Amino acid sequence: MSEKLQKVLARSGHGSRRELETMIAAGRVSVNGQVASLGERIDSNAVVRIDGREASIKQPEDVVCRVLMYHKPEGELCTRKDPEGRPTVYDRLPRMQGSRWVAVGRLDVNTSGLLLFTTDGELANRLMHPGHEIEREYSVRIFGEVTDEMMRKLKQGVQLEDGPASFKEIKRGGGEGMNQWFRVMLTEGRNREVRRLWESQGVQVSRLIRVRYGNIKLEQGLPQSGWGELPIKEINYLRELVGLPAETRTFVDPRQGESRQKRYSRARRVNAQKLQQRGQSAPTADQAQPVTGKPDPRKKNDQSRPKSRKPGDRERPDSRSTDQRKPDGRKPNERKPATRKPKERKATGRKRTRT
Repeated sequence: MSEKLQKVLARSGHGSRRELETMIAAGRVSVNGQVASLGERIDSNAVVRIDGREASIKQPEDVVCRVLMYHKPEGELCTRKDPEGRPTVYDRLPRMQGSRWVAVGRLDVNTSGLLLFTTDGELANRLMHPGHEIEREYSVRIFGEVTDEMMRKLKQGVQLEDGPASFKEIKRGGGEGMNQWFRVMLTEGRNREVRRLWESQGVQVSRLIRVRYGNIKLEQGLPQSGWGELPIKEINYLRELVGLPAETRTFVDPRQGESRQKRYSRARRVNAQKLQQRGQSAPTADQAQPVTGKPDPRKKNDQSRPKSRKPGDRERPDSRSTDQRKPDGRKPNERKPATRKPKERKATGRKRTRT
């Protein structure tokens, strides 16, 4: 049985359908030595190459659908390689053999929050398709005054450069002065859509965080640049949303909660090290303390306890300055006067003679 080329490649984890269609149109894909064309159908014996490298072809029964939750920080790009060498979201994901992670949508460089990745390109394509109307929820900080009339217009719909757009929900989230927080929800993922909707009302977005995709929420314990693999129950929830059959196999250990926390801890540690190397943040207290073999002055140590001296040991003078010495708790005039008087010598009446 033959299938469309982009569908087979997407199922095999070589990208989403949209990405693969772009590759095919650019002449980067060949079938049996011939440049492929859009809509071409192939059978199971076809030899497919992408950029000259043979691509593995998997049958439906060979593919195990995996989904990652990733906490994207500001400053990371949603691309596999950047010519300027800037960090990308793919730098932090676990490596795989014979497959690769496909992003479910994108977040621009200045947006942070929840990003999903999967090994199933067909699942990624359907989740991104506006026809399925998957909810995306964002926490957004607005600089400028937001009136009830502006919120009404954004829910009714406004005209953008690429067509009409609107928020399905808008809720105030607090804040003071000119910086106010809102929760917004929409069911499509056009380029910079949330920012452009607010800009149409003359206000600016100063922070944008995606907190939910469908019913998958960004976990509070997940650090920035950290990831966690979804259990099969949540994977099948996503598959059911877009009309795909349920998955029966998983790579997630039943003790998923414990293993996820370990990955979270490792992600915090790796993230802190990489940020320190780039000079983007100060090191932690433990990292800032140099290892010199000397005691840490911030910690209690044995110096606060008086050391016992053996008979005959001479007391060493305190090398610390007067300001560094601790007061002994007594006032200067509290010393008790001596109770014994010096002994008086009795006169013997004898004269001392030199010998």
